[in-house]
This record gives sequence, C-alpha cells and structure tokens, in this order.
Amino acid sequence: MSEVNIGRRKEKCENCTKQCNKKQNDDSISGLYEKDEVNGEVPGSSVTAQQQILLSACLSCDGCVSEEESLKISQQNLEEVVRVLGLNKKCDVSKHKVVVVSVSPQSLPFFAVKFGLDIPEATRKLCGFLKSLGVQYVFDTTLAAGFSILESQREFVQKFRRRHHDDQVLPMFTSSCPGWIRYAERVLGSMVTPHICTARSPQQIMGCLVKDYFTKQQKLSPDKLYHIVVAPCFDKKLEAVRDEFYNSLLESRDIDCVLTSGEVFHMMEQTKVSVADLDSVPLDLVLGEEGDPALARHLGRGSEGFLEHIFKYAANELFGLDVKEITYKTLRNRDFLEVCLERDGEVLLQFAAVYGFRNIQTLVHRMRNGRVPYHLVEVLSCPGGCVSGRGQAEGETGGRLDKALVQQMEEAYNSLPVKLPDTNPGLHILYQDWLEGQDSTHANTLLHTQYTQSW
Repeated sequence: MSEVNIGRRKEKCENCTKQCNKKQNDDSISGLYEKDEVNGEVPGSSVTAQQQILLSACLSCDGCVSEEESLKISQQNLEEVVRVLGLNKKCDVSKHKVVVVSVSPQSLPFFAVKFGLDIPEATRKLCGFLKSLGVQYVFDTTLAAGFSILESQREFVQKFRRRHHDDQVLPMFTSSCPGWIRYAERVLGSMVTPHICTARSPQQIMGCLVKDYFTKQQKLSPDKLYHIVVAPCFDKKLEAVRDEFYNSLLESRDIDCVLTSGEVFHMMEQTKVSVADLDSVPLDLVLGEEGDPALARHLGRGSEGFLEHIFKYAANELFGLDVKEITYKTLRNRDFLEVCLERDGEVLLQFAAVYGFRNIQTLVHRMRNGRVPYHLVEVLSCPGGCVSGRGQAEGETGGRLDKALVQQMEEAYNSLPVKLPDTNPGLHILYQDWLEGQDSTHANTLLHTQYTQSW
C-alpha cells in the first residue's frame, strides 16, 4: 500500500475514533455508543443479517474491514449454523459434519442470569439445548485459556530478563482482545505491535485444540468437523477469520463460526424452548474423561485475569516473592488500574489494567509522550472486562449497556471457584501428548502468532 493510502487509512481510523468519542454519527458509522460505554459492537446475525457489517464501531470501522472479511463475517450467523445442522439430518452422509460448540466462561454468567439458575446448572441446561439441536460435543474454553495464560507468563518473564539488553522489549501488551489487536494493527502500528504478547487468545487456542488434537483422537478429518464458539463479544467473529487461523493444507479454519451469547439466546427464544423442559446435560471433556466437569474461573474480574496470573508468576519466578493478594490502585477510573510490586522501597514490577476505548486512548497518548512506566498492560476494549461484552450486555432495546444485567453477571462469574492453570493436570498431559513438550516447535506453532501493522 502506498504511503499516501496508508496516511489516508490512518487519518480515517483516527478521525473515526475521535468522532466516536464525541458521539457524532454519520451514515457509515451508525449506532455508536456514548464515549464512556464504547466497546466492541455489532454485526449481522439472523436478526440483522442484511445490516452493513460494522465491527467495533470505534475500534474497527467499516474502513478497516475488507470486503473479503465482511463476506466471511457475514457467514457467521444463526442461519449458517442451522444450515449445517440441517445437512446432518439429511440422507447424504458425505455432507455430514461433527458439530462441536466451545463456550467461553464469560458467556456462562449471561445464561445463568437469563435462566435464573446458578452457573453449573445453567451450563448443563445450555448443553442440553445445544445437543437437542444436533450438536455432538459441547466444551468450555477454560482449558484453552489456561494454555494462553501459561504461555503469556513465560513470555513475559523472558522479555523482562532481556530488558537491559533491549530497551524496546517492554512493556508487553496482552493479546486476548481482538478489538484491541485490530486497533493496534490498523492505527498504532509499529509503536505497539512489537510489544504485543505472541500467545494466541483462548478462543484461537481452543480452535487448534479441537481441530488438531480432538480430530485426531476421534479419527476425523478437520474439514469434517464444524467448530462453533459462543463468546460475549462480536469482535471474536473478526478474530476467527484472520488469515493466520486458516490451515490451507487442511482447507479448514480453527473456528468455523462465532455466535454471541445473545445470538444463542435468541435462537432459544425462536424455538420457544422452556428452560425447565430442557435436559440437564454435562459438558464434554476434551481429554475424554467421564463425569460432570467442575466449572472454575481464572483470576481477574470479568475476564481471564492475565494481569493477575502474570503478576504473581513473575513475582515468584523473578524475585522469589509469593504474592497472595493483589491490591489495585485506581487511576482515572475503575477501568484504569495499576498494580505494583515493591521491596525495600524499590518498584520491582509495575502493571496496569486498561479497559474501554476511552482509557486505551489515554494509554496511547501517554505512550506517544514517552510516559508509560509499565512492564505489562492488560488491554481490553470492553469497559469492565469480557463479561461486559456487547454480545450479551446490551439492554433489550439495544444500544446501551444494561448495568443491572452486567452487575448480576459479574456476581455470578465471581461465584465460581478459582482454578490456577499451573495446577491443571489436563494441561500438563496435553503439553506432552499433543504438543510434544512445552518448548517444542509444535507448541510454538499452535499456541503463538505474530501481530504486525496492517495499514
């Protein structure tokens, strides 16, 4: 792309975000949210199949979504899922696919609140509904998130140890939020992309786990398996269609379709199913164990808690300190927080959590002025974290955050027990049986990726 076009693209993106912050709409950027509630937004589902695709109104305007991406994203909707399930009910066995659904832990509180149940029972009811449609396997993505956390921990420690030889290695930015990644690649470019953690997001590691490990266990060709992810955020649709997550040799994507929690709930409403009448069915386990898996969450409020996990791991690994509790210092607001590790008056580690586009803009401004003291920044485009994703946190009339719903979801999410990925035996088994060891070429290929400027 020419320098002129790059300049125009960047100017368009930055102008779009400024307009969003001022709550100024135009024909091409419709329905933006108030600046203090900006967050990943939108696209077509069965309800809005004919709408123009606008992902992350302030983070990825229509000028940043190519026609090819638009086409791929438009195919991620309820109609496509119904089509695949319908083919399985017909006689032509050659077109049958094994349908697998992976549910994000941050989506489960939404169903718990909507069903009026605790998370474990709501999950069993959701599983019962999906299997009544013809889905063969339903997993949750906690295992994949564990991989992402462990790989992020190790990468941070490696970078921290190199900081005296490479003054550009820190800060490290987390990589689990596709809205943030899109903005970093399309607008911020080389100022940020070399600092982004290379560990794949939980969603994309789950894609590899299902399409690579699980298919081999089931003796299936990856193209014979259709993998759906249920997520709280529309931006996850955009992440799923990235070129690096398509295997050209197998002609298969790691994730075939992303549905938001709200889209799945809308499907339930369309079928007029009663939660009380649904069978209570336990989740399946990737490793094939029997029994009802005990649901758990990772550290952190409403997200996978990368900051807390990396902070505690780094404190122990780098300084031999066992941090039991983390104390957050509120800076601008509850979505711009700081955590410090000090010893004898010396700051050893300084991390920040930056959620929501308004705070991301503040972070970027400080970076441009050389005033970012942090070793690691956990960045999420949704204020409040992933539980507040627009795919499940909007009011029934749409367009605004349902604060009461979000509070209920946060309370439900926090009711789950915390399970540290370091203590999960399933991860250790998979590192050996699937990835041929933690530092193997196979592990690096399937658990990591690279982010670059893409003007």
